[in-house]
Amino acid sequence: MTADTIKKLVTIITELSLETTLIREIEQCGATGYTITNARGKGSRGERDAEWDADRNIRVEIVCNAKVAEAINYMLQEKYYDHFAMVSFTQDVSVLRANKF
Repeated sequence: MTADTIKKLVTIITELSLETTLIREIEQCGATGYTITNARGKGSRGERDAEWDADRNIRVEIVCNAKVAEAINYMLQEKYYDHFAMVSFTQDVSVLRANKF
């Protein structure tokens, strides 16, 4: 893989209730797309078993360049970390068709 095929994968696991607002803000950071899946598990705020709407989590994945990943992570830290159940992580990924991101 060449350097231009290496992108960032930002993964966010958070409360379902944040989906609409969070996606709008991710796009404002420059993301051109994302994938959302349902998520459940256990963490510092307890178990999230998705038995009812207020207990549901989502996993949002964004493939983007480093500048967009940095903007997303900054936004999450400034607006969400102190008030919501949320974890995020960023990693390098090799991407085919990297021109799409």
